[in-house]
Amino acid sequence: MSDELDPRPAAADGADDGGAGGDRSAAPSPAEPVLQSPLHLEEELYEDPAALEREITSDQVSLARRLRQPRTIVSLVLPVVLLVLVFRIVLNINFEELFAAIRAANPWLLLAACVVYYIGFPLRGYRWILLLRGTHVRIRTSDGTQIIFLSWLVNCLVPAKLGDVYRAYLLKANAPVSLSRTFGTVFIERILDLFVIAILGLAAGFWSFRSGLPPSMQFVVVLGIGVIVVLAIGLVTMRSFGRRVLQRLPVPQRFLDLYDRFEEGVFGGVGIRALPRLLVVTVLIWMTEAFRLYFVILALGFPDVSIGISGAVFVALVGSLLTAVPLSPAGLGIVELGVVGVLTAAYGVPLQEATTIALVDRMISVFSIIVLGSVAYAVLPIRRGRGIWCVNENPGEGADRPASAPAAGATPAA
Repeated sequence: MSDELDPRPAAADGADDGGAGGDRSAAPSPAEPVLQSPLHLEEELYEDPAALEREITSDQVSLARRLRQPRTIVSLVLPVVLLVLVFRIVLNINFEELFAAIRAANPWLLLAACVVYYIGFPLRGYRWILLLRGTHVRIRTSDGTQIIFLSWLVNCLVPAKLGDVYRAYLLKANAPVSLSRTFGTVFIERILDLFVIAILGLAAGFWSFRSGLPPSMQFVVVLGIGVIVVLAIGLVTMRSFGRRVLQRLPVPQRFLDLYDRFEEGVFGGVGIRALPRLLVVTVLIWMTEAFRLYFVILALGFPDVSIGISGAVFVALVGSLLTAVPLSPAGLGIVELGVVGVLTAAYGVPLQEATTIALVDRMISVFSIIVLGSVAYAVLPIRRGRGIWCVNENPGEGADRPASAPAAGATPAA
């Protein structure tokens, strides 16, 4: 792994590849936690479960350090500058009218948009603990929600969806769990999201355009169908042939062990009994995204804009798909232009009003996360690896850790 994803504590600089010879007693400052290689941590835990107690402060991402890196600064500033230039020069957006429309918006409806959006976070936390239970790891919904919220903050500040990596490491820092198995639960969660986004988006699109699908949206429909097919084929291939393919390659046994735990994380939580509940919760999660946009449109009160619930679902889910583009944090710049494009091309919304809708919606879904997430990052003990209530039923991965017995003398998160 590159240095950027694998900064080591200064005390370990003289260690060899196996980790020997470093001063493990010198823990890094809580203000500058670091992120170690998944392979390094998994290998050490596999050979010595007690290693988790020694490395507990070293499994966290230094968000402050990453935000000081030039590449991160550029990834934040450049999309904003380009977006302003495109809106002002290319699309000729009148920013005075835009700000006037925002000031005239109904504050109660904007508050409703915020509330319905943030309802999605405990739903996401609940879904994740369901997936973790499939791998015989049990944590509280409140703890899972806190971890996910902090991971969204990282996704809003750092490109390449590193918030998903941060989530797995943050759970590892607080509980005796397998890192690769946890990555598996995050991976299958994203697969569930893509399935539901594609299916809901197609249903909403066909309902919105039941009089005839505009040519500009035909590509989106084909893309949605393609996503479903590719994901289904990928999961079947991974389940049926993944390990067989790896066994034929010149990879060490340790890597196969890591893959086995990753695959268990992917498929362990989506059994026949758990799948219906997971799908229902996933649908509810993405409906909160749609209703956020719906309330934003109502709050702005444009008389010539009426896309209905089905239109809000379709536009919101297209925007959510665009956030997966890893070129900028939270798809900054790409999502705004995509939402404006769908509103104008598919629903005939005037460009000025479509831009206002897109920017207000992103203020809630991104800017509010940065503000509230920064507060949570500063005050939540969970980001410092203070321990959470966790029961791990997998043998050889450390003892069960209830709230009354956190690791390394730490206190569990409230």
